[in-house]
Amino acid sequence: MSEYEVDKTKIERFVDAIHDSYEAHDKIQHIDCGCLPNQVDVHKMTKRLFALIFPGYFGLQQLTRDMLKDHIGRLVTDLTDALYKQVYPCLKMRVVKDEVALAQQTREVVDAFFEAIPGVRTLLASDILAAYEGDPAAKDTDEIISAYPAVVAIGTYRMAHVLHHLNVPLLPRIMTEYAHSLTGVDIHPGTTIGSGFFIDHCTGVVVGETAIIGNNCKLYQGVTLGAISFPHDDTGEIKRDYKRHPTLEDNVIVYSNASILGDIVIGKGATIGGNVFLTRAVPEGHTVSAKPAELRLRNRPTQENRLPDEV
Repeated sequence: MSEYEVDKTKIERFVDAIHDSYEAHDKIQHIDCGCLPNQVDVHKMTKRLFALIFPGYFGLQQLTRDMLKDHIGRLVTDLTDALYKQVYPCLKMRVVKDEVALAQQTREVVDAFFEAIPGVRTLLASDILAAYEGDPAAKDTDEIISAYPAVVAIGTYRMAHVLHHLNVPLLPRIMTEYAHSLTGVDIHPGTTIGSGFFIDHCTGVVVGETAIIGNNCKLYQGVTLGAISFPHDDTGEIKRDYKRHPTLEDNVIVYSNASILGDIVIGKGATIGGNVFLTRAVPEGHTVSAKPAELRLRNRPTQENRLPDEV
């Protein structure tokens, strides 16, 4: 195979054309703007956070109680530094410009995040228990933590939600989109989710930014909690920062491929059946189901293969 023959004139033409396209499309270039969080490092940090959240399952195994505090100390030391390096450019880019104030606010965010970890673990313990109690295929919680992609999706969301609540831009989205790429589940870090949350089969689920999910709710594969429309302001810009996604009150179950759209409330204990397309509120304890599909035979039936109600 012959190599590409370098023609300096062609290369210069390519360079000029690409350079000009940078100027023409300034919304998709980040030049003279300072650094961004490093996506690869964020992904590595997120994986290491799981070793802190679920000791013995992720990262170092065969932990003993005698070595546990030293293990936590090493992890926290490394992770505080890693998180600082990713939070700093996020705050510098959109929030704080003064270097002294920026460093102080970054330290405060890192401290607040690690102070929140015990509470995150409490919520995740309730999520794991909900998965075990809601799935007869699960033999024990070891299987759920080790093998269920919902643990990755929900666990990453719960950590990213802390950063979102601390007003850190961009970084929480990078974390949840990493989980999205691994699991097929897209949970916005701004979503509010109560305890005992479980996603069964964990594929193709979408939960929008302003959705609110109460305690002990369960979603199946393919569920969408989305917005129904996107109004614009007087300048023609899309409106942001308003409630546009559903609220699920406690003990709601949503079965596979259901779409619940808009700022509506699904009352306590309601059940939403599979393939339902819903844009209206549902009262407490009610069940919503789609019409059963009509069964049609592909081949013209004979007397021998007619269905019982056709004979």
